[in-house]
Amino acid sequence: MLARIYQPARNAMTSGTAKTKRWVLEYAPASAREVDPLMGWTSSTDTQAQVRLTFDSKDAAVEYARENGIEAVVQDPHKRKPNIRARGYGENFATDRKTVWTH
Repeated sequence: MLARIYQPARNAMTSGTAKTKRWVLEYAPASAREVDPLMGWTSSTDTQAQVRLTFDSKDAAVEYARENGIEAVVQDPHKRKPNIRARGYGENFATDRKTVWTH
């Protein structure tokens, strides 16, 4: 059974970093999804697709996978450097600006 260990990215709709500190172990789908011809719902016989385990650290997730015989692929996150300006957002409205503020 193949699994993936990763650290979730932040939500693109917000600037917050909630739910991005923990590591997640998700199983790869074992079977394809099928469309029900009558209702149009998608379904699968794979119940492992519903399992999502969270861990405090990458080491804990890898250790869990090793102890339980789960073949896991670890995906390290792409970290962005922080965009911190010296005077912050208030600099946009400062009266002592050296350059002209444009939109």
